[in-house]
Parts: sequence; structure tokens; C-alpha cells
Amino acid sequence: MEIGVFTFADVREGQSAGQRLREVLEEAERADEVGLDVFGVGEHHRQEFAVSAPAVVLAAIAARTKRIRLTSAVTVLSSAVPVRLYQQFASLDLLSSGRAEMMVGRGSFIESFPLFGFDLRDYDRLFEDKLTELLHIRSTGHSLTGQEVHPPLERPLPIWVAVGGTPESAVRAGMLELPMALAIIGGQPERFTPFAELHRRAAAEAGHDPPRLSINSHGYIADTAQRALDESFPYVSAAMNRIGRERGWPPMQRPDYDAAATLRGANFVGTPEQVVEKILFQHELFGHDRFLLQFTIGGIPHEGILRSIELLGREVAPAVRAALERK
Repeated sequence: MEIGVFTFADVREGQSAGQRLREVLEEAERADEVGLDVFGVGEHHRQEFAVSAPAVVLAAIAARTKRIRLTSAVTVLSSAVPVRLYQQFASLDLLSSGRAEMMVGRGSFIESFPLFGFDLRDYDRLFEDKLTELLHIRSTGHSLTGQEVHPPLERPLPIWVAVGGTPESAVRAGMLELPMALAIIGGQPERFTPFAELHRRAAAEAGHDPPRLSINSHGYIADTAQRALDESFPYVSAAMNRIGRERGWPPMQRPDYDAAATLRGANFVGTPEQVVEKILFQHELFGHDRFLLQFTIGGIPHEGILRSIELLGREVAPAVRAALERK
């Protein structure tokens, strides 16, 4: 199993975007040093997040890392220009000696639509059309108008589809033989198993081999479970409550957060041993071959993020891989 981390570069109160971006570079370096497989950078266009151009940030990371794979997490494809997007990640792939990937999705916020001049009423159609165009460029090296797209690559650029809670998206990814990143940030993981089944079934019906599956979740790791919960809850709850006020969610309460950290909850908050147990539990459910954690929710202090990355790479990942190899 590939194990990695991703970030939206949440900016802490009183912190500049520049300082937060420099911390992201350090977090990526640490992930590379401790042997993690993937580092992802998300795209947002809001003041509480520092990254609006993932390819630029990933290029800076490429210059400071050696082996870790570099992916967007996610690229908001509906409001992107596919030719330009492909050029950016093709350039990243060449700069990083073949380590670039792209994770495309509809996005969890809508600010990019008016920002780039798109109509939110075209939400679904834009994603479908632009995914078709992006895959055409990847397979032919040409735009839909027949022009060559540069720079050329020697291998197909990996493109993952990020899925939250839409069955149709899982089916589409399977039919197109695209790997799927399934976000599980609330509720019991078991309720997401139909998405993995739909993904694989659609691929099989289209005559494809089973495509890859990633589970993406929230988490925080510390030496004790109590410390992990106590250190992360104030930041996570503040961030989720801010979003919740926009979307009509009830406020996050500490008992709910603690419950989500148990074996059958959605969050990977606890000790390395607890996180190992939970990854293996979910592997029995999904059979996934990639697992990514977001540690940086709500501006959790940089030192705690670095420590979580250290524990994930040095203790969790080797234990998970060893357990799966024994099966």
C-alpha cells in the first residue's frame, strides 16, 4: 500500500500565506525523508488557505525532494483550462523526473466558478466536458482542435478522480479506467463500500482491469491518544464549524470528535498503533492500495504536523506494509 499525506495549507490566525507555504515545503521534505510515498496539495480560492496554484507549489517541492510522488489533491477541473492544466503538470513531471500526478474533482467550494468566469449552473457539464478533453490530451498529445500540446511526456500522466458522495462519479471513473480517490471525512466507513464496488464493477463491465483506489481521510498522530485528540480538536472544530455555518451543519462537539477517532469512525486521530489498526480495518472493507491523510486541518501548528508526518512514515507505514505482506 502507498501511504502519504495531503494538505490544503490552512493558514493559522495571524499567519501570512508566505509563511504557511514555506511550512508546506518543510512538511513535504519531511514526508520524503521518512519514506512516505505521496505528497498532495489541494486547491482553494479562499483567504483561509494558502494554495490556489498546486502545480506551482508542487514544482517548488520537486526541487527539494528526491523520491516522493507529487499530486494535486484536488485540482478543481470544472473551472480549469484542460490544455493549460496538462501543460503545468507535464512540466512538473519533467522537473521531478516522472513523479507528477493529478487528482481532479469538482471541488468542495464554489469560489473558483465566478473567479474564472464560469456559471455554477454548468457544474456537472463542465466537469464531464473538461475531463473528456483532459483525457484526450493525455492519450493523443493534441488538443480538441488538433494542435500539439507541449511539452510531450514519455509516459501517460497519472490522473485520479476524487469522489466524495456521488455514485455516478464512481461509475464514471471505473468506466474510464481511472483510479479513484474516495474521501471519507465523516460517518462510518462501511457506508462508503458501495462506491468502491461501483467503481470496480463499472471497470469490469467496460472490459478494464480493476483500477486503483485511494482512501483519503483526516487525522493527527501523537504519542498518546489523549494528546492527539487534545492537540487537534480546537483547530479541527474551529475549521469545520466555520464551514458548517455556511452549509447549515451542526457545531462539532468534542464527544463526536472522540467517537470519530474510534476504530469504526472516520478520523485517524490517535497513536501510531491505533492508526495502523484502523488502516488495516479499512483495508478489509475496501481493498485499497493507497491511503492519504490530511493533518493540517484548521491550521494545526507546524510542529505537530511535522511530528505526525514523522510517526506516519517511520512507524505507521512500515507496520501496515508488513501486515499486508503477511496476508
